[in-house]
Amino acid sequence: MEFDILKSGLNDIKEVFERTKSALHLDEKMKELEKLEHETLEEGFWEDNNKSSKVLFKVKYIKSEIDKIEKINTDISECMGYIELAEELNDIESYKEAQKLISILNEKVEKLEIDTLLSGEYDKNNAILTIHPGAGGTESHDWALMLYRMYTRWISKSSFEIEVLDIQDGDEAGIKSVSILVKGINAYGYLKGESGVHRLVRISPFDANSRRHTSFAAVEVIPEISDDIQIDINPDDIQMDVYRASGAGGQHVNKTSSAVRLKHIPSGIVVTCQTERSQLQNRENAMKMLKAKLYNKQREEHDKKMKEIKGKSLDNAWGSQIRSYVFCPYTLVKDHRTNYEVGNVQAVMDGNLDQFIFEYLKFNKKYDIIM
Repeated sequence: MEFDILKSGLNDIKEVFERTKSALHLDEKMKELEKLEHETLEEGFWEDNNKSSKVLFKVKYIKSEIDKIEKINTDISECMGYIELAEELNDIESYKEAQKLISILNEKVEKLEIDTLLSGEYDKNNAILTIHPGAGGTESHDWALMLYRMYTRWISKSSFEIEVLDIQDGDEAGIKSVSILVKGINAYGYLKGESGVHRLVRISPFDANSRRHTSFAAVEVIPEISDDIQIDINPDDIQMDVYRASGAGGQHVNKTSSAVRLKHIPSGIVVTCQTERSQLQNRENAMKMLKAKLYNKQREEHDKKMKEIKGKSLDNAWGSQIRSYVFCPYTLVKDHRTNYEVGNVQAVMDGNLDQFIFEYLKFNKKYDIIM
């Protein structure tokens, strides 16, 4: 058994871990946490809902970072114990446990490294992710569904929760559109780099002649906006339509007009929500989406001006092809911004997106892209 290799691997992890801890400024955050927790005990704290919710969110965020670090510290000590036991007793089971823990620690420390790259104003927020198929009918509708499954599988492997806000089935297969709310600390920070056009190359299962097809789908990711941020929306500027929720049948089909479509007339932004049985709940969710989209539009206009001032010429991620997924004549997934690529396309479709996310965040940090 190669004990020196195990020890070397664990030492490398410890080195990266200590460097990452330093970058997270843990001592400063511990002081901030103490201050925030003291603030929650002050008289009248709970009377201001906006202020208290912001403080509690910060407390939860800092505690989550501390918990991650403490768990990694524990795993490192446990792994060292297994290595020492395996070496002393020549125990194969302890050796295998140490190997397993090193693999887990590699993933945990890498994700902790990602956290050091999440410094954007809205990175900590929940994310609203929307997928729209491009031209191509059934083929592109199926590709949109494949992307939806890819993201839901990534979410299930991560510490986030998912809430479907709106989904519309395709006429023959796939989906016409889907909007989901990804809930959890840093959801937007992790997913913001997924905004853009995603390209698929494969032998179409819908082509009787088994020809190769290229399909496109657009992914949009925006941060959910907290209630304390004011977005002035004139009620007269909103056109609301209600209709029956559509679906594949059964419990997904509502016999009442509970689905809601809101159109913001000045901007032309349209949002829909039909997943709740209550029209009131669907309207609330639709307003939440509209608020986020309008706020994102304001930020994009501001960012565009800032880029012009700085002299940068960067493509708008929403209108440019950011990643290709090739199933034929070879298998490859390539991000065209970072040039990161992997040959196992099926693993990516099963939700293995962490490395693509990590590479984008490093790229984002390097070029100081405003998000």
